[in-house]
Amino acid sequence: MDTATPAVTVALHDGTRVVAESAQVDARRHGELLLPAVDRVLADAGVELDAVTDVVVGVGPGPYTGLRVGLVTAATFGSVLSVPVHGLCTLDGLAYAAGLDGPFAVATDARRKEVYWARYEDARTRTAGPSVDRPADIADGLAGLPVVGAGAVLYPDAFPDARGPEHLAAGALAGLAAERLAAGEELLPPQPLYLRRPDAQVPKNYKVVTPK
Repeated sequence: MDTATPAVTVALHDGTRVVAESAQVDARRHGELLLPAVDRVLADAGVELDAVTDVVVGVGPGPYTGLRVGLVTAATFGSVLSVPVHGLCTLDGLAYAAGLDGPFAVATDARRKEVYWARYEDARTRTAGPSVDRPADIADGLAGLPVVGAGAVLYPDAFPDARGPEHLAAGALAGLAAERLAAGEELLPPQPLYLRRPDAQVPKNYKVVTPK
């Protein structure tokens, strides 16, 4: 599952292929959409939740509020089912989904007129990032490269060679995770990959009320 981007996406993978998948793009309803998506995927596959042997969750980078929904949900499933929970960089999932052979970059919307981005040698090999920057500040360094993801669509002047997919689908994340686990690789801990402070801030000069 992944909630690091506006796409709330869940997939079930049997170690060889994606069995069922769901994706809905809505940046404001991660908490409402995730659990119904899990139920829908399991129902489509005809599988009960207790058949799940591993949980993989995208760890971002992504905005604080949306990202934590997926991470908390994944941790809860891991605890209830007593199964391992693995983390995977969301940008790596997008790179894997793109399936490009030569060098390219991935960029997602980081808000504040910035993008989360990483550079790849191929669909499986990240060579730089993840980082967060203004598109204009990294455009020269990525000149001539295809750029995958919503960040490229949002800032076409900086990234003229935009490629799909725009948003991550969990099937790609699951496929990459299954491939790496089968090869004996360790994935990331299921901890959020925050590259800057949350957008929400404590108001200044707020009134403190002391109960009598």
